[in-house]
Amino acid sequence: MVRSGLGLPPWDVLHQGVARHTGLSIGTVSICAGAAVLLLWVPIRQRPGLGTVSNVVLVGLSMDATVWLAPEPRSLAVRIPVLTVAVVLNGAATGLYIAARFGPGPRDGLMTGLHRVTGRSVRLVRTGIEAAVLLSGLLLGGTAGAGTVVYALGIGPLAQLFLRVFALPDERARAAGVPPGGSDPGGSRVVARGTADGGRRRAWWRGGAILRR
Repeated sequence: MVRSGLGLPPWDVLHQGVARHTGLSIGTVSICAGAAVLLLWVPIRQRPGLGTVSNVVLVGLSMDATVWLAPEPRSLAVRIPVLTVAVVLNGAATGLYIAARFGPGPRDGLMTGLHRVTGRSVRLVRTGIEAAVLLSGLLLGGTAGAGTVVYALGIGPLAQLFLRVFALPDERARAAGVPPGGSDPGGSRVVARGTADGGRRRAWWRGGAILRR
């Protein structure tokens, strides 16, 4: 998205705004912001995991490395597909790593925690967060564009879609109201992986509730 030149994601508008005032790279600001967002987990009782720590560190480093390595396309016919692919891949990545159950990243953990506490849908919570962050970034001098609007409106529905697509079998069964190892209303057998360990493999987020919404 940075290289497309069509607008940054809302969080990166915020990171860019902070970077302009501090002289730090946008990736370094992303790491610092991720650590700061973890403080918001305390009142909503979110628990961090390996995925949480990995997200804080690796997203910022990957961003700096990609911006350094990737060429900047000049043709609009190339920049628009680059932007589109970036937004869809971000939604897919959100569904993949949250479904892995090693803990969501700081920003996605805030999303799933607020979803759990408020009972609102993932897409509504995520869109609200993105809008608040975007406004803060603009006030700090970050730049936005058409791609920012596309991302802000699209990432919530995409995250919800890919959370369903990549959900593990036991989460699918729970969302459908089928007991682990039980039968669905149509009589087909649902085999829920990870139910024989006495429930030790608990999700960091209530996957069934997310899938239902």
